[in-house]
Amino acid sequence: MNESASPLDVLAIGRLGVDLYPLQDGVGLADVNTFGKYLGGTAANVSVAAARHGRRSALLSGVGNDLFGDYLVRELERLGVDPRHVRRAAGLKTPITFCEIFPPDDFPLYFYREPKAPDLTVTADELPFADIRAARVLWFTATGLSEQPSRDAHRAALDERRSGTTIFDLDYRPMFWASAAEAQEQVADALGHATVAVGNREECEVAVGEVDPHRAADALLERGVELAIVKQGPRGVLAKTRSESVEVPPHPVQVVNGLGAGDAFGGALCHGLLAGWDLEHILRFANAAGAIVASRRECSTAMPTSAEVDGILNGRN
Repeated sequence: MNESASPLDVLAIGRLGVDLYPLQDGVGLADVNTFGKYLGGTAANVSVAAARHGRRSALLSGVGNDLFGDYLVRELERLGVDPRHVRRAAGLKTPITFCEIFPPDDFPLYFYREPKAPDLTVTADELPFADIRAARVLWFTATGLSEQPSRDAHRAALDERRSGTTIFDLDYRPMFWASAAEAQEQVADALGHATVAVGNREECEVAVGEVDPHRAADALLERGVELAIVKQGPRGVLAKTRSESVEVPPHPVQVVNGLGAGDAFGGALCHGLLAGWDLEHILRFANAAGAIVASRRECSTAMPTSAEVDGILNGRN
């Protein structure tokens, strides 16, 4: 894959696919009549979110050699993300994800990634090692560790990191794994390569066997990360370093679709870390970014600009 001419702010590795989200609320998928089509996937959404804050971002992933793949590459570019590291997987189809929307807190997801998702077919010898080494932030997710050859590619990428911030999105989705035990083993190994870990309480249980936010954060720090972030839903978010502990409440909004809030949080987290903000500022900004997306239907195209987030924080919106 071609390398970038200058260091990226954010390089995200992971899922990319088409989100087909219903335009009707409170209706089961079998009865939905109309859908909206959007770029989706956790890593893709985070790269878009970072770009919306003015960060130079790129995505390392895969799509099928099909029309949906064409759409996603074009959409990444339109949304400000460098798509040069998105490979075409011959013989595989671009993944599709459906959801149901039952506000305020029920949004079931249905993934169509069989027989194999293209983002899991990236091999170690295809990696853009210069960009991986130089990126100021490398973002990766647990999903990328769930199958080969993606697992070995992730290990090779992490082995190349000598500086910068490496963020591990714990992002555990059981349907992608052969077993919870396998997920625990792979996540535990990858934690030793990360400087930041972020996840909700259920994901922390898989990673370190703890659901209590403070104990989970402490356990993540013991595994070697420098910053542990535990998202607590309606109770806000907790972040810990070895010398600091910060907890901030959620930002209240009328929820339309909560599925993209964590990805908006992630892109804003990258932005705040790159800006050198203090931890409380980062968390409040990221919480507000997540709240904005939760108040909108789609994910990628709902990612806010910094001005929109500042407006919420300053009471202008």
